[in-house]
Amino acid sequence: MTFCLDSIIIKPEEGTEIKNAIILLHGYGGDGNDISMLTLNWKRHLPNTVFICPNGHETCSINPSGCQWFDLTKEDSSYILEQSLKAEEKIKQFIGEIKKEFNLSNDKICLSGFSQGCMMSLNVGLTSEEKFLCIIGFSGKIINKDNLKSRIKNSTETLLIHGDADQVVPSTHLLEAKDFLIRNNIDVKTLLIKNCDHHIPIEASSTALNYILKKI
Repeated sequence: MTFCLDSIIIKPEEGTEIKNAIILLHGYGGDGNDISMLTLNWKRHLPNTVFICPNGHETCSINPSGCQWFDLTKEDSSYILEQSLKAEEKIKQFIGEIKKEFNLSNDKICLSGFSQGCMMSLNVGLTSEEKFLCIIGFSGKIINKDNLKSRIKNSTETLLIHGDADQVVPSTHLLEAKDFLIRNNIDVKTLLIKNCDHHIPIEASSTALNYILKKI
């Protein structure tokens, strides 16, 4: 099947039943190959899982060799929200294709992402009709709290991880997102990693893997 987003797909060993999927959304200016590095360790512990790492639907405005989920060249919150909603619809279409291709329901799919990909995972995950297995966000934030609050349709359990030395997306956004999710009756776990900037260290990867293993 051809999907609406170009993707790196890492399947289990031949003959192994696919019981779950993890969709990994890259950050601004990245691509599916970047975020697929997480699977190098995860796949050994998740033998029945297919990993899907799509490229953003747009070429990155400031890095033409990479992709974006929405444009960040304008510091205009209404414009950013508008662009993120377009990306949300594209990702939801993509998830529908994944579900059909691998015969999976939402509760068998983990949505995860880094930075801009984390933002999209939260928006898509919490506004879908059915709960997902879980949402895992690295170094992100909630794009627009008022908008998301008005559209929440489920209470997918969420893990948010952030570095306390992040200069790109300050770690204060982790606390704001945690407060928002708690206020909206969503079970949320958080991890703030000391002396960590805007990337996914081993501690973050391992914590996320253990969280997934408890859900499956």
